[in-house]
Amino acid sequence: MSDPVEIRGFRLWRGLLDRPAQEALVDALRQVAAAAPFYTPVTPGGRQMSVRMTSAGRLGWVTDRRGYRYEPRHPSGAVWPPIPPAVLALWHGLTGLERAPDCCLVNFYGEGARMGLHQDRDEGDFSYPVLSVSLGDEALFRVGGVETPAPTESFWLKSGDVLVMGGAARLAWHGVDRVRHGSSTLLPQGGRINLTCRVVQGA
Repeated sequence: MSDPVEIRGFRLWRGLLDRPAQEALVDALRQVAAAAPFYTPVTPGGRQMSVRMTSAGRLGWVTDRRGYRYEPRHPSGAVWPPIPPAVLALWHGLTGLERAPDCCLVNFYGEGARMGLHQDRDEGDFSYPVLSVSLGDEALFRVGGVETPAPTESFWLKSGDVLVMGGAARLAWHGVDRVRHGSSTLLPQGGRINLTCRVVQGA
């Protein structure tokens, strides 16, 4: 495995997953979505997000009129399915942690979807990193500082790239400006899948 590129404290392994590994992971995520279907979330302010999402693990991240939070069940009432073993292997191998993540959030970006600058701060222990996996179409990823979003820097994430946000970068502002629709053939109808693994509650 090649060494990661470091960008503002983010560690990026470009092309870490080859095409067969990407395809196997997509198949595993189809099983996750069969148990916990993708849905379109709504922000506390009532705005419909442009991504669709689901989760795997002990907890899932949700947003609705009641706020941003982690819940033990899908909005349908179903228990979240287990995190796929391949995702757990990435987590343990790249973070070096024995502690498994509580949540694997799965976001699907269709044509025109984006994600505004935000911080991942709904977790209870920021000493644990966040691991991010990109599958499918390329995304223009924007990163900022910890105290304030600006100034920012953007770079493209491609299918098979894996990113770890930890240490000083754990609370950095970040988002997705746009997705280059049709830039990958991994997903038959196009689009991008992004996985983020988080420890919600410290040991």
